[in-house]
Amino acid sequence: MADNNETVQETADNIDNAQADQPSTSTVEATDTSAGGKPSTSSKKGKKSKDKGKASGGDQGIASGEKVPTMAEIKSLQKAMEMMAANQRPAKSTTEAESKTFKFWDTQPVPKINENPTDCGAIEPDKPDVRQNPYSLPGGFVWDTLDLDDADQLQELYELLSGNYVEDDDNMFRFNYSPGFLTWALKPPGFKKSWHCGVRVETSRKLVAFISGVPAHLRAYNLNEVLVEINFLCVHKKLRSKRVAPVLIKEITRRVHVEGIFKAVFTAGVVIPKPIATCRYWHRSLNPKKLIDIKFSQLGRNMTMQRTNKLYRLPQEPKVPGLRLIQQKDIPVACKKLNQYLEQFELSPIFTEEEFKHWFLPMDGVVTSYVVEDANGEVTDMFSYYSLPSSIINHPTYDQLSAAYLFYTFHTKTPLQDLIQDALIVAKVADFDVLNALDLMENKLFLENLKFGIGDGNLQYYFYNYRCPPIASEK
Repeated sequence: MADNNETVQETADNIDNAQADQPSTSTVEATDTSAGGKPSTSSKKGKKSKDKGKASGGDQGIASGEKVPTMAEIKSLQKAMEMMAANQRPAKSTTEAESKTFKFWDTQPVPKINENPTDCGAIEPDKPDVRQNPYSLPGGFVWDTLDLDDADQLQELYELLSGNYVEDDDNMFRFNYSPGFLTWALKPPGFKKSWHCGVRVETSRKLVAFISGVPAHLRAYNLNEVLVEINFLCVHKKLRSKRVAPVLIKEITRRVHVEGIFKAVFTAGVVIPKPIATCRYWHRSLNPKKLIDIKFSQLGRNMTMQRTNKLYRLPQEPKVPGLRLIQQKDIPVACKKLNQYLEQFELSPIFTEEEFKHWFLPMDGVVTSYVVEDANGEVTDMFSYYSLPSSIINHPTYDQLSAAYLFYTFHTKTPLQDLIQDALIVAKVADFDVLNALDLMENKLFLENLKFGIGDGNLQYYFYNYRCPPIASEK
């Protein structure tokens, strides 16, 4: 990375005032581009010649005696440049990924993109000797461990993510995680402060990159242990070509190894080596006029706005008897029943009561959970969703899309479709514009019936240092 230091130092000195480059559509996409060796772009513009198109002593045009390239050679060069550009774009499918090279990920303990595992187990053994010193950063940048109990540092992280985190392919929407959501997501029981890993500009102390990990007890095939869930990999747009993301991944890996954990799980919207599962997003309109106005969705064929509003109209109040917000007293039985429900799937978390309390007790603007209590006072069913708005980029009327994401559910007496119908009603009353869900677990049983529309984005699931056969989305 030494050959990039001069350019990186210039970026560090000017990042507070520099204009942002064309944004990447995903933070893991930025990782893939860096790992693939995307060439750095100089910040100095070439001087334009005043004699454009004129020959002057061989400085312009074709010099005397120089071979003129044939059309076949030009086409061959164009094809090579197109292939190079295609290799730098993130893959959205395994087929696309198989035609790419992954210089960084090929050095990591993950299955190769063309590998088809049939057995399960760690790819490399636990390390008896773990590196104690941080990895080197390019000149002008320093590591920093964020203290999220400090309101100023939490605000810095919010500003980094709100300006540089995941956008859709058309650069119309960008996730807008609130400070409260970040505290909820990054400080569960057992969290490690050292896993809140940031990079700052040495001179200005501006936060320009971040990656995090939280502990998670997962079960998959023969795996049943606490590992780390990696999330919020974000690199400032001006640093996307400076190979910072691979160093972030190696550093968080080192910090996790120091704590004696050697496996991880993460998700991404793009394909890298190699997904263990792929789920598709589905969207249920709650405010169809706004969604159409902001081009999140569009009018169906032969549909008017009036017909569309009627199509997505919901009852004013929930229908399931005994539905209410979850309470502290419900935690023991609800936690037990959720874990029992999740046992039917091949990949699932295992929650302690302390973790269940953290993840599911309602927090205003963050997470909402409802249970069904029967006539005997027994909790029989549950649904939950979390709030993750998106900033709407460059729209004259709206600046935020209010989105709810279906979280965890279990049902023992209430039909699942009836339960989620009430989740839609609750979310609508709470002024959400859309409820999003993945086609995982049993969700395919209700998606079409409840008028969810299939989205154009996938969520890929990955293990780090664990190999296993692929898992179907419903498992």
